[in-house]
Amino acid sequence: QVQVAESGGGLVQPGGSLRLSCAASGSIFSIAAMGWYRQAPGKQRELAARITSGGSTKYADSVKGRFTISRENAKNTVYLQMNSLKPEDTAVYYCNTEVAKDSSGVFYSYWGQGTQVTVSS
Repeated sequence: QVQVAESGGGLVQPGGSLRLSCAASGSIFSIAAMGWYRQAPGKQRELAARITSGGSTKYADSVKGRFTISRENAKNTVYLQMNSLKPEDTAVYYCNTEVAKDSSGVFYSYWGQGTQVTVSS
């Protein structure tokens, strides 16, 4: 009933840039927040960046100054601009959205399938 579509991952050299896109669709009344989480090999999933519908943002310390999250609310879309990429940024990046189906105030979390980002020379 809610689909989360991710795109933009790929292979990039250290110091390069990528922009990830995520669009939520389906039975959506409102979205409280959208964000990007990442999971590196052998590591637990961690928050990379998150943005609320009001524009408040949160970043992992490791990406501050290099990543920028933004959203286009009318399209239920969030972007993650990743600059100055490092090998340690290599991970599967998952888009998350917190969705309300109606006006009850109950929100549910939905995840995309993930998109691979590989930073290597």
